[in-house]
Amino acid sequence: MKKLLLSFSLFCVAIGFAQDKNNFPKEENNLILQAPISSWDEAIPLGNGLAGGLLWGGKSTIKLSLDRGDLWDERTNGPKDWWKTQTWIKGGNMWEDAYYGAYPTKLPAGGIEFTLNNNTVKSFELDKQKATGIVHFVNGKQAKVFFSAVKSVAIFRISDQDLKGFEVLSPLQVSAKYRGKSAGPDSHSVNALGYPEATNGVEANAKWYVQQAAEGLTYCVYTETRHVKGESIIAISITTNRDGGDPIVLGKQHCTEALNEGIDKCFSEHVKWWKAFWGQSQINLPEKRIQDYYTFARYLYGSGSRADAPPMPLQGVWTSATGSLPPWKGDYHSDLNTQMTYIAYQTAGNFDEGSSYLNFLWNKRDLWRAFAKDFYETPGLAVPGVMTVAGQPLGGWAAFSLSPTMTSWNAHLFYLHWLYTADDTFLKERAYPWCKEAAECLRGLLKPDKDGKLKLLRSSSPEIFNNKWLEPNTNYDLMSIKMHFLAVAEMAEAQGLTSEAKSWNELATKLGDFHVAPDGELMLDSKLLLREHHRHLSNIIGIYPFNLITVEGSKEDQRRINTTLNRPEWNAPKHNEWCGYSWVWMACMQARVGNAESAYHHLDVFEKAYILKNGFHVNQDQTPDERYGSGGGKPFTLEGNFLAMQAVQEMLLQSWSATPGKLDSGVIRIFPATPKEWADVSFTDLRAEGGYKVSATRKEGKISSFSITAKKAGTARIKDNFEGKTPKWNSKKVNLQNGIYEINLEPGGKLEAKF
Repeated sequence: MKKLLLSFSLFCVAIGFAQDKNNFPKEENNLILQAPISSWDEAIPLGNGLAGGLLWGGKSTIKLSLDRGDLWDERTNGPKDWWKTQTWIKGGNMWEDAYYGAYPTKLPAGGIEFTLNNNTVKSFELDKQKATGIVHFVNGKQAKVFFSAVKSVAIFRISDQDLKGFEVLSPLQVSAKYRGKSAGPDSHSVNALGYPEATNGVEANAKWYVQQAAEGLTYCVYTETRHVKGESIIAISITTNRDGGDPIVLGKQHCTEALNEGIDKCFSEHVKWWKAFWGQSQINLPEKRIQDYYTFARYLYGSGSRADAPPMPLQGVWTSATGSLPPWKGDYHSDLNTQMTYIAYQTAGNFDEGSSYLNFLWNKRDLWRAFAKDFYETPGLAVPGVMTVAGQPLGGWAAFSLSPTMTSWNAHLFYLHWLYTADDTFLKERAYPWCKEAAECLRGLLKPDKDGKLKLLRSSSPEIFNNKWLEPNTNYDLMSIKMHFLAVAEMAEAQGLTSEAKSWNELATKLGDFHVAPDGELMLDSKLLLREHHRHLSNIIGIYPFNLITVEGSKEDQRRINTTLNRPEWNAPKHNEWCGYSWVWMACMQARVGNAESAYHHLDVFEKAYILKNGFHVNQDQTPDERYGSGGGKPFTLEGNFLAMQAVQEMLLQSWSATPGKLDSGVIRIFPATPKEWADVSFTDLRAEGGYKVSATRKEGKISSFSITAKKAGTARIKDNFEGKTPKWNSKKVNLQNGIYEINLEPGGKLEAKF
């Protein structure tokens, strides 16, 4: 009878998860902003990976600013292919000078402005579940817009009575209207590009503009309007001549096909896609504000990233919308930004969206090989630390923009994708070949010193002391390369490539130990200690996300963690040099070492001080009294959003090995750093290394049940952090060894436990 009751209880838990899963996120988690929204960076973000829009405005005007991920001006600032002559060994002033022109740069796509007829905007809403922007009017009616998840169009619908008219504006026309207000650091006006004025066109029910850009690029925003049952249905498409035809013809084709199909079917297909996206996993937190934020950050993956679209750069598909070019060129920074942008999809199970950056890195292998040969003069492949969507090196602060170890951090994403998907085909055909070639470049750069330790010619710790080289090898470089070599060794072992695994493990050993002060503090390099509140946690990256120094490792590991993280540089109530992402990176790190309340504190500060009204992460403190850091600006970048998302996930579920590089040694940890504020919390189908789906419930501060479902045959290991409570299993095959529960599961096998 007890077994029957246990099975029934677990069944009810599973059913509860499934029912909630069909209504996630809930309507109460929608983003609602009162009108007016007068700043583009506080708008409602919409998108489908390739194209994006910002919904904002007020009074009688609705603005829909437009963007497309592959709109770039790739002209070089200075000599073309400068990196072929000013190489890693030679050095050169172009390493920095190349960055400071108006181009290369990501380009905005202008926008559409709708004028209301005798009506006023009351508020804006983002329906996250259906990825739809809603404009509420004072008369109780609405306008809605969505960027189709399955078609190359956006659809705007509004009552005929409420729409007076609209105009389609090119970036230059937007600049003329709003005077090209700067969007942040290294931002220029679109006028600096030297483009001719766009050509605007009107024909029957269509409006468009066509913009001639540099190097043969032409792009178009095309709209077509249908009047259906008292509504204006406006289809919008952003096209280029690189799509395989005339951009006007392509725009007309996209819009006409969507309108002919019918708005209801188009929207139904869109909602179906988003239902599958949200259905991958679910988290239910007791704090509404954190639940709201988690669902917003995850929404950005669905709206900003696709497997077959360019990966998200600094601002995704929401480039500055007032006639200026984006801050920092809207580029791809690989000293933190790209890697942290793609740090949270694995646990959430949104692998298709996360694969965008991996596909980008994979598809440009020939380019990376040429860069390794031309700039570093090595075999293998290397990725520029700062680059365009075409992969062109942008230069800038060379200590990170041209550091070879940024490639190692990119390699770590291939490694994590393999661990979380347990996809042996991906391992064999993508992860291992890419990471191995990248490691070959580093092997070619490393030379033994007098003690036999492998050293780089130059070494840095981004972005400490700004653009400054430090003593080789810095802890950042050591940790990055060591994690890279150990990952390649583990992936080789997984394929039975024993000799290759041995070779990479030996190289990892020859790098030597990390630089540590006598008391155990992790240093910057062999000479310097960190004695400032620096925004980039690069010298302790071995704790998180690389997991080379763990709380479950040696006593020396624990000494290093405790001494380092207890330093005032990491624990001050105010960090003037920190950005928003610094707070949530530290939240992830504190969660990884089991400090639940510290993790919560850092996440809490981030949510209170480092996001705009719409949820976008910003660098500076936004509180009126600058309580937590320096204020004075609000350039937004997306990596902080995803670090915050990951911090929530790290507090609820972790899976990692205390012996990184050792095959099949990962351990699942359920509620490993869950704060007292989340006494009642649950999650469904979060992913763990090994391809496992994990669901769990916590009530009154104690774990009450969990389940683990296997994707493939293997041994599931679960940390016994259950505070002395013994799980009641649905299987007699579970063994407890050294604080770890183990069970062999077949594909689809499910382990259940109740307390």
